[in-house]
Amino acid sequence: MKLTMLGTGSAFVTECYNTCFVLSDKEKYLMVDAGGGNTILKQLKLANFNWKDMRHIIVTHKHIDHLVGMIWMIRSICQNMNQGSYDGEAYIYAHDEVISILRKMADLLLPKKVTRFIDDRLHLVEVKDGQHLDIDGFDITFFDIHSTKAKQFGFSLNYDGKKLTCCGDEPYNEAEFEYAKEATWLLHEAFCLYSEADTYKPYEKHHSTVKDACELAQKLNVKNLVLYHTEDKTVNRKEVYAKEGKPYFKGNLFIPDDLETLEL
Repeated sequence: MKLTMLGTGSAFVTECYNTCFVLSDKEKYLMVDAGGGNTILKQLKLANFNWKDMRHIIVTHKHIDHLVGMIWMIRSICQNMNQGSYDGEAYIYAHDEVISILRKMADLLLPKKVTRFIDDRLHLVEVKDGQHLDIDGFDITFFDIHSTKAKQFGFSLNYDGKKLTCCGDEPYNEAEFEYAKEATWLLHEAFCLYSEADTYKPYEKHHSTVKDACELAQKLNVKNLVLYHTEDKTVNRKEVYAKEGKPYFKGNLFIPDDLETLEL
């Protein structure tokens, strides 16, 4: 299993792309979120993925830095279906609010010759809190993160006796305990350094600092922690984030760049 970060940034970044990623296992792919624009297609290309292989996509919530790129994926998929250059079917998984928004966006922005494939070959799959699905061999359980801003789902993935948990882009909530405890891999946002909290004001934005996320991972007995959804002004982010975080977390700490791949 591999994790490829297509983007690692928070909403208002310009030096990197918004947080989204691909989980891959041999010839199987699970894409999570799509960032805020058509740059998603470029990021997939730069990561050496064929966008047509992204047949299963999870969208965590409706914020534009996660959602808007999906209209480009929907357009690409359905347009190529219409042209006869896309074989088979594709699936987008999200909670009810996101599914409703995607339908409305497609209906308002795309021609009917394209949108006619929605629910025919492009399936918008509504998922529920606590629902378990086998998604092309990926063993997934969705959960509500109890967001303070917009309804948002994270998920846990079981593979080879291991557990990967994605907490979305807000701080961990105790309601996620059963999904996050003792995770082999925990994916968690870290907006900035704790030492720079006065500058970036993460708590006003309902986000964590590196120190916060590392203390949490240690408390949950996590083995590997991946930090993402960060500000993009810190040039040597890997070095300084690791320096702040390691005193608080005894496991393996990863601060990936855009297009970086981790072996899980």
